[in-house]
Amino acid sequence: MPQLASWIRESDQENFSRFLDRSPEITLHNARVEPVDLQEIDGLLVTGGPDISAEFLAQTPIDPALIHDPEPLRDAWEFEAIKSAYERGLPILAICKGVQALNVALGGTLLLDIRGHDRPEMRMVNCQPLRHTATARHRFESVNSSHHQAIDRLASPLEIEAWHAEDGIIEQVRIRKYPWGLGVQYHPERDTTAGSLFDDFLAQLKR
Repeated sequence: MPQLASWIRESDQENFSRFLDRSPEITLHNARVEPVDLQEIDGLLVTGGPDISAEFLAQTPIDPALIHDPEPLRDAWEFEAIKSAYERGLPILAICKGVQALNVALGGTLLLDIRGHDRPEMRMVNCQPLRHTATARHRFESVNSSHHQAIDRLASPLEIEAWHAEDGIIEQVRIRKYPWGLGVQYHPERDTTAGSLFDDFLAQLKR
């Protein structure tokens, strides 16, 4: 049976279960509640959460006041998991904080505070318009995307697939020359219309 590794907050479990339950043959290992052997997994899901701890950011200067509620233990696990999965060419889906961690782990940097992307209505309503490249694998006209940090300098292994139509904030990337790796700043787990993205990711695990 395919083995999927992740670190999922208790508050997010229900949202992700809506999509993961479609594939009961895939076993989810949540590192928040159990040890995970990264050499035994077949795919990695990197989910949303608080800001990445400053010690993992390869950029200066860093104002500590801009780092909100970091979880160093979680960060250590996720950076190790990203490195291991990337080196093995495993399917990777990274969401919100996850795409930020993916970018940093592969050599990129972050905008540590941006305005206008963390209003309450943005958490659940698809109100932020996107523009896409012609080669984007998944295309959503508008998305829910609530955050105060985002990708700044793009890591060299990544390629932009979508960005905010009004201010250019990067919202979707893929790992180039890689079997299957996608990162999104928005939250597809909160939107049932984004099922095709999860179906695509889970199909890679089943292979």
